[in-house]
Amino acid sequence: MSPVTVFSILLAYFALLLLIGYITSRKADSASFFIGNRKSPWYIVAIGMVGSTISGVTFISVPGWVGSSHFAYMQMVLGYLAGYFVIANILLPTYYRLNLTSIYTYLERRMGFSSYKTGAAFFLISRIVGSACRLYLVANVLQIMIFDAWHVPFIATVIITILLIWLYTFRGGVKTIIWTDIVQALIFLAAVAISVIIIGKEMNLNPGDIINKIAESNYSQMFFFDDLADKRHFIWQFLSGAFICIVMTGLDQDMMQKNLSCRNIRDAKKNMFTFSMILVPVNLLFLCLGALLFLYTKHTAIAQDDMNLITVQSDNLYPIIATRYLSPIAGILFVLGIVAAAYSSADSALTALTTSFTVDILNTKNLEEKKLQKIRIKTHIMISVIMVIIILIFRVVNDRNVISAIFTYAGFTYGPLLGMYAYGLFTKLQPHDKFVPVVAILSPFICIGLKAIVKYFTVYEIGFELLIYNGLITFIGLLIVTRWKRLNK
Repeated sequence: MSPVTVFSILLAYFALLLLIGYITSRKADSASFFIGNRKSPWYIVAIGMVGSTISGVTFISVPGWVGSSHFAYMQMVLGYLAGYFVIANILLPTYYRLNLTSIYTYLERRMGFSSYKTGAAFFLISRIVGSACRLYLVANVLQIMIFDAWHVPFIATVIITILLIWLYTFRGGVKTIIWTDIVQALIFLAAVAISVIIIGKEMNLNPGDIINKIAESNYSQMFFFDDLADKRHFIWQFLSGAFICIVMTGLDQDMMQKNLSCRNIRDAKKNMFTFSMILVPVNLLFLCLGALLFLYTKHTAIAQDDMNLITVQSDNLYPIIATRYLSPIAGILFVLGIVAAAYSSADSALTALTTSFTVDILNTKNLEEKKLQKIRIKTHIMISVIMVIIILIFRVVNDRNVISAIFTYAGFTYGPLLGMYAYGLFTKLQPHDKFVPVVAILSPFICIGLKAIVKYFTVYEIGFELLIYNGLITFIGLLIVTRWKRLNK
C-alpha cells in the first residue's frame, strides 16, 4: 500500500472520532470529563472496555508471541476471569460505597494522606510507562508505513499521534471515550476476524479447515503442567493473570473510571461480568491469528530480509505479512485495526492520567468549575508532553516483545499498589502513614535483588508472577511499620 492510501484511511478514521468527540463534548463539564456524570449505559461500557484492554499491543504482540509461547497466554486469560470476579465483588462495591471519583482517595480515607499520594504516584508512573509502550507500537507502525517515505522524523510522528488523541478527548473526557471506544473496539475486532478469513483463503482453507489446521499445529498447545521452572507453567500463568488483572484493571484509575461512569453498582457489575466473558473468545481469536500467521510463513515464500525482521522481533510478524504479502484489503484492515486498538487504550489512559493528577496530586476537589477546567486542560497538555518524551526513550531502550515488556514493568510498578490495597481491604490495622512511601519505594528494589538471587541459585526464573512477590513484600513492609508505630506509642 502506498503511504498516501494509508494516510487517507487515517484521515477518514480520525474525522469520525473528532465528530463523535464534538457531539459528546457539548455542554461537558469536569464531572463529564472525570466520570461521565455517572450516566453511561453499562452494555456500551462493557464493549468499549474490550477495546481499552486489548490495545495495539495485543493487536500486534499477542499474535507474535505465539511463536515462542504457543497458546499459553490463554492460561493468563483464565486467570483474568478470577481477577474480574474479585474486582466485581470486592473493589467495585467499595468504590461505589465511598462515591469516589479517583479510586486512590480510598487510600487517604483508609490509611492516610501519604498513602494516598503514594498510591496515586505509583499509578501515574505505571500508566504513563504502559501507555507510552502501547503508543510507541502504533507510532512505529505509522512511521514505517507512512512517514518514512515522506522523510518525516519519528518525533513528529509521535507528536501527531498524541495530538490527535488530545483533540477529541480534551473536552469530553470519559463521556467521549465511552462512545469512541465502542466504535474502535468493533473496528479492530472486525479487522482481526476478516484477516483470519483472508489468510485462510490465501492458504486455500475454509473456516473449518482453518480451525483444524491450527488445532493440529504445535502452536495450539494451551496448557503447560510439566515443568515448574517453565515460565509458561499453568500455575505461574494463571496466578499472574489473576493478579495482573486485579492491579491493571481494579487498581487502575483508567479502567475503573469507566466502571464508575455507570449509573449504579448493579450496572457496574453487569458491565464487569459481561466484559470479562467477551474477553475470552476475543483473546483466543488473536492467538488463532498468530498461529495462522506463523503457518502462513511456512506455506508462502517470505523474503529472507523479512524473515530476519520477524525472527529478531516477533512484533513484526503481523505488520509485515499483512502489508507486504496479503491483498490490499488485508493491509487496510491492519492499519485500521492497529490504530483503533491503540487509540482505544491510549485515549482513555490520557484521560485517566489527567484525572488522577488533577484530583490526587493537585488537590482540586473543592475548586469551582471554571478554575478546575483551566487546571484540567493544562494538566492534559502536560501529560501529553510527558508521554511524547517517554515514547522516545522507549524507542531507544526497548529490546523485547512489547506485551512482555509491559507485563514486566507492571510487576515492578503495580506491585506496591497491590500490597497497599490488600492491607487496606483485608486488615483493620493502621500503618505509620509517613513510612508507607518508603515501603512502596523499597519493595521494587528488593524484588530486583530477589529476581537476581533466584536466577543465580536455582533453575527457576521469576516471570510475570514478580507482581505477586512485590505485592507481598509491600504488604509485609506495611505490617512492619504498623508494628513499629505501636512500639513507639
